[in-house]
Amino acid sequence: MSYTAEIFGVIALITNFIAYRQPTADRYRIVSAVALGALSIHFFMLDAIAGGIVTGIAVLRNFIALRWQGAIVLWSFVAIHVVFLFIEWQYPITALHFSDGFHIEFSDQPSHWSIWIAYASSIIFTVGSIKLNDPDLIRRWFILAELLGLAYAIIVGSVSGTVFNIVNLSSIILKLLQDRRPQRL
Repeated sequence: MSYTAEIFGVIALITNFIAYRQPTADRYRIVSAVALGALSIHFFMLDAIAGGIVTGIAVLRNFIALRWQGAIVLWSFVAIHVVFLFIEWQYPITALHFSDGFHIEFSDQPSHWSIWIAYASSIIFTVGSIKLNDPDLIRRWFILAELLGLAYAIIVGSVSGTVFNIVNLSSIILKLLQDRRPQRL
């Protein structure tokens, strides 16, 4: 286990818990982008390349969705996901190294099928982040994406990622239940 990677995972966990509690979609997007950046670093450090790529794309997506949310933006991000999925499926990346300069290691083995889960989860998040502006609707939409993210985290052995998704699912459900209760005077 990489303790440094898990530290980034914990930062992502705490920050994203705060994100799901935001009262507006734009505030959610900003706080979530910080969490996703930390989670991207976490996955890259674990050599879970698909997780690092999709969460890195998500950081960019959240900031762009603050200003533009049209069909062109949505389909551009879906296309970016498909391109990266195709590249990673055809040319499996096993590791990225930054210690002695940047270099990529490729595998002669096929990519693990789990990358499909990572990209499916990310595409669901993309659609929700760009097309939805109601925080309650975003939370409900993201339940499936969080479940897929949980499966991916377990498969790649990410302790923080597993806890991250469990806490996010719990936070979403608790917030949805809290919002359903009638307000008392």
